[in-house]
Amino acid sequence: HAQLSVVRGDPHDVDALAEALPGHDAVLSALGVQPPTAFRPHTLVSDCAASTVAAMTRTGVRRLALVSVPVLFPVRGLKYAFFRVLLKHIARDLAAAEQIVTATPLDYTIARPPRLFNGQDVAYREARDALPDHPRAMSFRSVASFLLDACERHVHSREIVGLAR
Repeated sequence: HAQLSVVRGDPHDVDALAEALPGHDAVLSALGVQPPTAFRPHTLVSDCAASTVAAMTRTGVRRLALVSVPVLFPVRGLKYAFFRVLLKHIARDLAAAEQIVTATPLDYTIARPPRLFNGQDVAYREARDALPDHPRAMSFRSVASFLLDACERHVHSREIVGLAR
């Protein structure tokens, strides 16, 4: 996209984030951890959410879109409960990140997609405060499309949205 810029850096560094934000309309955060870190206690996303919020507050950037996990929705059956236990450290970190974000006056959208895969498809279904019925794994591109759409159309302000293919 002609008006999209990607800035690389340390998401823990408030000063570097604040330096990169002026002139931008929104921050999209899709941070996460991979095994083996995912299966032990960590605070990567919540730490970076705190840094991001601090930098946004300092610079006046108001729009934030954050990727989270669907296991933070109320338990929906045995399979869902299994994943909640398996992903407990990820869920704890992302729940803390969501609390940091939702406690601010920022114009945020929190997306909770199911399992993600690499693919070309950009279609998605959405539901406020819940996963859409019969959620299926979706592409990273679909999540990115949702985040950009939410920011560009100024929709889902201060909402948590479940996504699915």
